[in-house]
Amino acid sequence: MGQGLVTDIAVCIIAAWVVAVISQLARQPLLLAYLAAGFLIGPHALGWVRDQDSIETIASIGLSLLLFMIGLEINLKKMLSAGRVITLAALAQILGCIALGFVFFNFVGPVENHLEALYLAVAAAMSSTVIIVKILYDKRELETLAGRITVGVMVLQDMATILFLALQPNLKHPAVGVMAVAVGHVIVLVSAAFLASRFILPPVFRSVARLPELVLVGALAWCFALAGFADYLKLSPAMGALIAGMMVSTFPYTLDVVAKVTSLRDFFVTLFFVGLGMAIPLPTWGFLFWALGVSLFLIASRFLTIFPALYFMRQGYRISLLPAINLSQMSELSLVLLALGHQSGDVSDRTIGIAAFAFAFLAIGSTYAIIGNEALLRGAVPLLNWLGMRDISAKSEETVFKARPQRICFLGFSWTASSLLEEIQLNRPDLIPDLVVIDFNPVVHERLRRRGVRAVYGDITQRDVLLHAGVAKAEFIICTLPNIVLKGADNLRMLRQLRELNQSAVIMVHAELLEQVAELYAAGASYVSVPRLLEAATLLEALEAAEKKLLAQKSQAQREFLGERKEVIP
Repeated sequence: MGQGLVTDIAVCIIAAWVVAVISQLARQPLLLAYLAAGFLIGPHALGWVRDQDSIETIASIGLSLLLFMIGLEINLKKMLSAGRVITLAALAQILGCIALGFVFFNFVGPVENHLEALYLAVAAAMSSTVIIVKILYDKRELETLAGRITVGVMVLQDMATILFLALQPNLKHPAVGVMAVAVGHVIVLVSAAFLASRFILPPVFRSVARLPELVLVGALAWCFALAGFADYLKLSPAMGALIAGMMVSTFPYTLDVVAKVTSLRDFFVTLFFVGLGMAIPLPTWGFLFWALGVSLFLIASRFLTIFPALYFMRQGYRISLLPAINLSQMSELSLVLLALGHQSGDVSDRTIGIAAFAFAFLAIGSTYAIIGNEALLRGAVPLLNWLGMRDISAKSEETVFKARPQRICFLGFSWTASSLLEEIQLNRPDLIPDLVVIDFNPVVHERLRRRGVRAVYGDITQRDVLLHAGVAKAEFIICTLPNIVLKGADNLRMLRQLRELNQSAVIMVHAELLEQVAELYAAGASYVSVPRLLEAATLLEALEAAEKKLLAQKSQAQREFLGERKEVIP
C-alpha cells in the first residue's frame, strides 16, 4: 500500500467531518455529506485516496457493522404483527415497484443488463427509515394512521431486503437447484443463529454484563462470527451481520448492547458511506439526467402502487396519499444493496453514482414533501375528483343530518375524545344518539360505528366538511385536539370559523399554553380545557399519597379502573 490504511482512514474521517459541518450549517442530511466527502477525496476528484484495497477494506468493515446495527433496531414483533391493510399495501408497493423498476430500467435505462436492472429496481423499491421517522416524529405524525402505515410498510421492506440478501450471491446463475441450495443455506444460518442466541449467548452476556468492554467485544465477535459463517455458506456476509443483529435484538439486554456498539457504529457508518462516495464517477449532463430520471420514476412508482392499494381498501384520499408521499425517497439500504452488487461485479460504478445522486435529490426533495404533505394532499384532491374518484362517502349520514342534526359534535377523535366518549357511554349513554364525530381516520370510523356512534369522514379544518356534518345547528361543539395535531389550522382559527357558522352553540376547545386561554375566551370559546392543569392536580394527589405511604393502593385502584375501560383508542 502506498499511503497505508491508517493514512487513508485519517483522510476519510477528516474529510467527512469537514463536509458534515458544512452540511449541518446548510441543514442537509449527514449521509449526503459523507457521500460528497468520499467523492471529493476519491480517485475521480482530488485523488487523495487511490488505494482500492484500502477503500474495499473500509467499505466491507463498515457494511458489516452498519447491517449489524440495523438488525439490532429491527422489531421482529412488529414484522410478525403487521395488520392486513399494512401487509397488503406493503406487498403492493414492494412487488409493484420491483416489477415496474425492472421493466423501466431494462427498456429505458440506465443499466447495462438484466441483473443490474434487478438490483436498481430493488434499490428503488426501498424507502429511507432515517428520513421518514425523523420528520414524522418531529411533526408528531408517527402515531397517526398514515404514520403507522408508513412505518409498517418500511418494516416489511426490511424483510424484503433480508430475502434479497439471501438470494443475492446466486443471482448470476439463478437455476432452481442453485436457489434451492441457497435457501437451504439460509435456513442453516438462521437456525444456527437462533439456537446460539437462545441457548449460548444469554448466559455468556449475563456473565460479562458488569464488564462493559467485554459486552462490546462480545457483540462484535457475534457479529463477525455470523458474517464469517454466512460467507462460509456462500451467502452474503452482510446478511450474516444483519441476522446477528436481529437475533440480539430479542434479548432483554439489547439496549445495553446498542449503547455499547453505537459509538463504533457511527465511526464505521461514516467510513462505509465515504467509501461508497469514492466509487461515484465524475458526473456529466447525461449522468445527472439519469439520476433525475430515476428520482422521478421512484416517485411515480410510489403513487402507482401505494395509492391504489389503500384506496381500494377504502382508506380514503388522505390515508391513501400520505403514505405514498412519505415513502417517496431511496433508502440507505438501497446504497448498501448496490454496493454488494458492485463487490460481486453485478453493478457498475456508473449505476452506483446515478443511484447516489438520485438518493441525494430525493433526500432533499422528500424532506420538503413530507413537511408539506398536507398542502400536497389538498392540491391532489381536485385532480382525483376530476379523474372520477371519490373520497370515503358519507351519504348515509347526510340523510340523517338533514332529518335530525346532532346536538353534540366532536371535532377530531384522539386520546382525550376517546376517554370522553367512554365516560359518556358509562355515565350518560342517553347522549350517544345525539353525538356525531368528525374525523378522517377510517379505523376510528369503523370502531365508532360498531359502538353505535355516528361518524363523518372529513378534515375538521375544512368549512364544507363542518357544514355537511351539521355543525351549524349543533348545540355543543367539542374540540379536544392540541394545536400540534391540527393540520393547517389551530384552535383559535377553528374557533373563529365555528363562531361564523354557529353563534349560539356551546363551544369547548383545547389550550396547551396558559397565555392562549384568554385569547380563546375573547374569540368566543364557552370553555377552554387545559389538560396540563388536570394532570398537575393528579400528580399532586399522587405525591401526597406517596408521602402517606398510600401510593401502592392508589396505583392499584388506577389499574383496576383502567382494566374496566374499553376505549375506542386504548
